[in-house]
Amino acid sequence: MAKNKIYFIDVTNRDGVQTSRIGLAKLEKTMLNMYLDKMGIFQSEFGFPVTLHEKHYLNANLELVELGAINNLRLSGWIRAVVQDVEKAFELVPKIKYLNLSISTSKQMLEGKFGGKVGWEDLLQRTGEAIDRAYELGAEAVGVNAEDASRTELEKLIEFTDMVKTHGGKRMRYCDTLGYDDPMTLYDRIKQIAESSGLDLELHCHNDLGMAVACSVMGAKGAVDGGVDAYINTTVNGIGERSGNADLVSCVLAMKKSSGLAGKYEFGGNIDLTQSWKIAHYASRCFGIPLPINQVAVGANAFAHESGIHVDGALKDHRNYELYDHDEVGRGHTETVETGRQITTGEYSGIKGFKNMAGKYEVQFKDEDHARMLLELVRYANVHKQQPVTADEIRFICKYPEQARKIMTVTPLNGN
Repeated sequence: MAKNKIYFIDVTNRDGVQTSRIGLAKLEKTMLNMYLDKMGIFQSEFGFPVTLHEKHYLNANLELVELGAINNLRLSGWIRAVVQDVEKAFELVPKIKYLNLSISTSKQMLEGKFGGKVGWEDLLQRTGEAIDRAYELGAEAVGVNAEDASRTELEKLIEFTDMVKTHGGKRMRYCDTLGYDDPMTLYDRIKQIAESSGLDLELHCHNDLGMAVACSVMGAKGAVDGGVDAYINTTVNGIGERSGNADLVSCVLAMKKSSGLAGKYEFGGNIDLTQSWKIAHYASRCFGIPLPINQVAVGANAFAHESGIHVDGALKDHRNYELYDHDEVGRGHTETVETGRQITTGEYSGIKGFKNMAGKYEVQFKDEDHARMLLELVRYANVHKQQPVTADEIRFICKYPEQARKIMTVTPLNGN
């Protein structure tokens, strides 16, 4: 058994929402954080602490941590690796403790993105100053991202990682920004960086060549085999820029069930795969992106059999044609669809309908004023999301009304 551990950092609320043509309401991002917490994920990159419209949502989610609504999940912000961004982050989100600072490292990016105005030594100096400033302002853990690491020379990546370690950075994030790496190349590069630097490493892989999950798990193997902890970046359902990121459920299953990895690596935190079905379908609904029929573990056909030989084998012993049990990923339940009278809530709902619906969800009201206050928040939630609120969202709003109010507050321009 390897001594070092593998952790999961989900970046749906940062990288996922950067995807062209889609997005999430702040309430939906909050619910994803709560589901990730229940699933046992180590950290959520929950947003952008220098972006004004994220301010109330970020601060409210940190309050949820203090209130115990989010118990174990770390909430980290993403910013550029410049001192000005660090200072702005702590100005807007004073209680933030975890940050990932990002800067491009490849020759292509330095020349094609920065126009040759930033040299390698400048890059190292600026990044080191940003790390130092984050700790001065109260950060507990800072990770540093090497954007386009897969097209950065290995020697420079090692130098970059050494700089991060010197300044107290906890991890270097190896970003396969264009999905350029293959699993074996990434394994070799990560193992060499780990052995040379001794610093924990993150794997952030994109799916442009269809290998994001394979690269992520092999990169994690390379980090642990090289003597450091590994942190796999994922998104729910693989939603991400262009062709997406490494899918959360697929990565966990690959590490737990594949022939060469199963039982050989220890995980950081208690991963609860039974949350897979719920979180995948919630994200699908919120993003407005149907799950592919063949989506790993949670797609409609993941446990479906039709061919005669397969059906015969599955009925005799499901292990003949199923690698893992459906209940391991939160399946096997019966979902009921209402076909008779339905009372729903929306932005124009009244108190009687709301009380009727709330009774089904076992929501208790102190008095009539309390019920009407919660109804108003649920109305706003429908406007905020532009689609009906879910049962879990209603329960959340009723339990944490002040945080819900902040989460749904988006102030234009420079207002407070």
